[in-house]
Amino acid sequence: MQPPKAKRIPHPHVLHDHVRPDDYYWLRERENPEVIQYLEAENQYYDAHMRPLAPLADKIYEQMVARIPEAENDVPAVRGPYYYYKKMDKNLQYPIYVRKRATSRDELATASEEIVLDVNALARDGEYLSVTVLRISPDHRHLAYLENRDGTDKYTLCVRDIETGEMLPEKIENVFIYESVEWDRTGEFLYYLTVDESQRPYRLWRHQIGHTGQDELLYEETDITFTLSLAKSRSGRYLFLTSSTKTTSEVHFIAADAKTGSLQVVDERRAGILYEVEHWGEDFLILSNEGATNFHLWRCPTDDLAPSGRTELFSYDKSRYLQAVYPFKEALIISGREDGLTALWVYRDGSLTRLDWDEPLYTVAMGHNLSYDTTEVLIEYESYLTPRTTYLYHLDTNSKTPLQVAPVAGEFTPEAYRQERLFATAPDGVRVPMTVVYRKDAFANGPAPLILSGYGSYGITSDPHFDATRLPFLDSGIVFVTAQVRGGSEMGHDWYEDGKLLNKRNTFTDFIAVAEDLIARGYTTADKMAARGGSAGGLLVGAVANMAGHLFKVITPAVPFVDVVTTMLDASIPLTSLEWDEWGNPADKTYYDYMLSYSPYDNVEAKAYPHMLVTTGLNDPRVAYWEPAKWVARLRATKTDDNTLLLKTNMGAGHFGASGRFNHLKEAAEHYAFILDKLGVDMK
Repeated sequence: MQPPKAKRIPHPHVLHDHVRPDDYYWLRERENPEVIQYLEAENQYYDAHMRPLAPLADKIYEQMVARIPEAENDVPAVRGPYYYYKKMDKNLQYPIYVRKRATSRDELATASEEIVLDVNALARDGEYLSVTVLRISPDHRHLAYLENRDGTDKYTLCVRDIETGEMLPEKIENVFIYESVEWDRTGEFLYYLTVDESQRPYRLWRHQIGHTGQDELLYEETDITFTLSLAKSRSGRYLFLTSSTKTTSEVHFIAADAKTGSLQVVDERRAGILYEVEHWGEDFLILSNEGATNFHLWRCPTDDLAPSGRTELFSYDKSRYLQAVYPFKEALIISGREDGLTALWVYRDGSLTRLDWDEPLYTVAMGHNLSYDTTEVLIEYESYLTPRTTYLYHLDTNSKTPLQVAPVAGEFTPEAYRQERLFATAPDGVRVPMTVVYRKDAFANGPAPLILSGYGSYGITSDPHFDATRLPFLDSGIVFVTAQVRGGSEMGHDWYEDGKLLNKRNTFTDFIAVAEDLIARGYTTADKMAARGGSAGGLLVGAVANMAGHLFKVITPAVPFVDVVTTMLDASIPLTSLEWDEWGNPADKTYYDYMLSYSPYDNVEAKAYPHMLVTTGLNDPRVAYWEPAKWVARLRATKTDDNTLLLKTNMGAGHFGASGRFNHLKEAAEHYAFILDKLGVDMK
């Protein structure tokens, strides 16, 4: 079967006295039947190529599913008279949220279980479902949650009566997907954020349960470069509305029991100053980067917000990157990073103590803690070799007790594997960390097949985590490496700053340096190495395909952001204006020229490329389907090799792919089959 060939319609972009040809611009015409025909033709070509790999994909899928335990229950989190938790049954696609009424953990074994929300029951009404932002009312009677059924970011706020199981009449449309819903202190009112036409969260509303009239608009953000997020203090006494870009923030607050009244500002926005606010006792806590690249923590009385009344809780130390603060009645827990690893510190009685862990490579984070007035805190720990382990940390004794280790189906012997952190040297001399996991016998016959992943944008970190479905690949001799390139914040906030805007190329050259280092160490060869990344990570591996594709046998970009200049020039595309702080605004020639130097679509050359599988979703509002579609079309028309190039468009999903864990695993199995086939690896 011959690969599809998209027609070319000249469409030159002219800006800054520069002409940028874009013959595949027409593919963004979603309502054009020819566009759908082209995407379907690509899907048919994908199916034809993958058909011979079906036995391998089935084998991979079966081995991944075999690693799923019969049941997975989160450790229950106490709130008031109930313990809330999530559970997964091996035979179900979606989780079930439940609770038990008990006065202590000792009573949980015999307490009866009550369903809060069965997502599987909701999913019976359609093929796609996403449920997020679950909020229990203070009186424990109602559950507010968001749902979406088409893969877009357009979510509906729903309210369920937990005791009766009935849905309330409330159905509020266009609610933002993240940090967007909170109850007041009584359960009488819901606060929520809605989005504008570009999917930017910009309005805060107050809704009275059972009220059918117009909801009360409390705040509107008119600056199109700012977005809103909503949170309730852990004490439950305040609601915080944060308006922010990636470089500047402004926080307003209102008492959680206020039925009237307006928001008050903590500090008005100032360019380059980021801060967030929590409540502790009679004070606000302010985590700020003012005069502190890696943030420091201040406190001030709730009735006196003047800077002169603020005190620093402990001295600033640049080696500590403080990222969030979690107040409890008797102490604070602060999360962040130190030495390139995640870290938790406890602040109590004027002293700061870091929690220690035994392994040299790990991830530690706060668990699902719902209570403020408690001395017992849930903490989650994992590594490449240690399944997620939930600890009960005792604030009063500074000790921790393991409560639960996530079950692993099938045989698992941690001693058979090794995890390590290595460093490559970037062209500018910077040491770039990478995390590595493999079976100890992986190199018995020399260089091994290796999958290298990366992200490197928005300050998002790529930390080690345990994945039971990774074990079959490790047992087949595959090495997994994550490049912690600049643009993430693994090494602190400067690590992020050094991989954005006019430093963005560092992200790509860091990744290339890691790949070259792995070859130099003898871990792998160019014929045995694959690269993968999704979204901004898709941009990463897409740019690397242009810059150093010879280092890889196969590259699999998922929902890749590859038409950087065109997208950043189009403010009508959802969230574009919010991205200028990350990539720059190409209306400025300096940024235009720089972005043009790495944008994958604009740098396709007449040369050989690795085998490539590119995936996208027709309903993706974050990286529009036409970006990867245009890129693949240009690659097909330009590259000089006979290597496989596939485009798979999910016609019913968005940025996050299929819903339901088995559907997701089937997609993953196909992608792994493509990689393993090209690397010449069979599953054991």
